[in-house]
Amino acid sequence: MTKPIQLGASVACANFAALEADLRQLSAAHIDFLHIDIMDGRFVDNFALDFSVMETIRGITDVPLDCHLMIEQPERYVDRAATAGAASITIHFEATHQVQKVLQQIRNAGARSGVALNPATPVESLEYILDDIDAVTVMTVNPGAAGQRLIPAMLRKIADTRQMLDTCGHWNVDLQVDGNVSFAHIPEMVRAGATMLVGGTSSIFQKDYSIPEAINAVRNLVDNLGRVA
Repeated sequence: MTKPIQLGASVACANFAALEADLRQLSAAHIDFLHIDIMDGRFVDNFALDFSVMETIRGITDVPLDCHLMIEQPERYVDRAATAGAASITIHFEATHQVQKVLQQIRNAGARSGVALNPATPVESLEYILDDIDAVTVMTVNPGAAGQRLIPAMLRKIADTRQMLDTCGHWNVDLQVDGNVSFAHIPEMVRAGATMLVGGTSSIFQKDYSIPEAINAVRNLVDNLGRVA
């Protein structure tokens, strides 16, 4: 069974002095989703977007919004994220004591449920929540800041995660990769089993390309690799 590779743009890496223009370019170039990082300055050191920004984005484009909650106790804000327009909501294991319950909360709010694996979070953590997730995000960098170098062992982790999902009969669960999704690393990520790519400063918003040129370059790169089984 094959799954198409979905390409997303990390909005936190956009030009906020011309955000509407960037969003319209992304939409016109048929980006598959917009990745919205919500940070609270506690779970990670930085602050990023908030729900008012999400609502603004929702008013500009109908591209699906993929909300990544890098916050403590995400259960406090799941419903707010869904109301702001999130089509999918991802939480971190370490951010809540009731992961399975929060994943069910996300689905009950009408969004696709996702869980993110930090670099040191074992793949085996997924074992008892496979029925509760629609996507897994493998963080190939430590969350909280753009422009970091990829941690090499995370390429093997992508493959290990894909193997676990497929072996357990959950081939339909998407495997998203977030962190240094660059032209150099995309082939390895796709071959390892990624089905969703979050492009930031190393691809979609790279200074050497316009947004349409970057999206076209990524799609050509992926098309030359074929599709992930």
